[in-house]
Amino acid sequence: MIVVKSLTKKFDDDVILNGINMNVKKGSIYGIIGPNGSGKTTLLNHLVGVYRQDSGEIVINEKNIYDNADQKQSMAYMQDEIYAYPQYTIKNMAGFYKEMYKSWDDDRYKKLKEIFDIDDKKRITKLSKGMKKQVAFCFALSKTPEILIMDEPIDGLDPIARRKLWNVVIDDVAKREMTVIISSHNLKELENMCDTILILDKGKSVIERSIEDLTQDVHKIQYVLEKPELEDELIGWLNVISKEKMGTISVIVVKGDWKGIEQKMNEYNPVVLDKLNLTLEEVFIHEMEGLGYAIKNQTI
Repeated sequence: MIVVKSLTKKFDDDVILNGINMNVKKGSIYGIIGPNGSGKTTLLNHLVGVYRQDSGEIVINEKNIYDNADQKQSMAYMQDEIYAYPQYTIKNMAGFYKEMYKSWDDDRYKKLKEIFDIDDKKRITKLSKGMKKQVAFCFALSKTPEILIMDEPIDGLDPIARRKLWNVVIDDVAKREMTVIISSHNLKELENMCDTILILDKGKSVIERSIEDLTQDVHKIQYVLEKPELEDELIGWLNVISKEKMGTISVIVVKGDWKGIEQKMNEYNPVVLDKLNLTLEEVFIHEMEGLGYAIKNQTI
């Protein structure tokens, strides 16, 4: 449905995007993560046709996006910051969007206002950051988009508002096969929501894999050996990414096939051997360390 091939973009002499590739299936929830300055927001601005790429292509439903007004009508972009005219109330801004988007649904807008307990007589510039996010979300979903793109959608939201937002998104994906692309630093939320993750680094697409595949060859293990003096020998056999010690218990993160790792560890007669759940955040940190982002103990 959405295909990005070799996308590049420069601003002056700075290369912001450098050969980005991505594939997003219809009805999926696709997450984009990366360090600050990796190009996430710039990529989103290309996907919605705000920026024209220097080279490469962005194809949505087999058509280029930049000059495609019809396709833009079927998309909603929830930016990190909501923009509104200084004197506009929420109701005024809703009227503006109603004029702009043919697919605007008044009944849906009213229902979303109720869900998020929004008083649309209030001026947008007077709202808190969290309330602005909820209002922006209501505007975006009232357009009944085919594709919803969100940049840091839950930043500033309390847990109840976050749950409401995700419930509405999941419902639209299930009922309308809406496609969702999310850029966020909240990896725990993305882990629970997304089918596929794209990791960006310095404007390049480093990894694009399903959540399941992303953790398939990286394993977190805690163990205690019957003969602790053999631990260095065991570690030498494994592709260990990180290691820490908690009393007598060792915890390692290892890359490789789990069956082979388990077989090798059992040769050393572990008293304790447990495979622990590895979070998306841990996978991301280890991938970044592999790219040279060393995380060191800091003192001030």
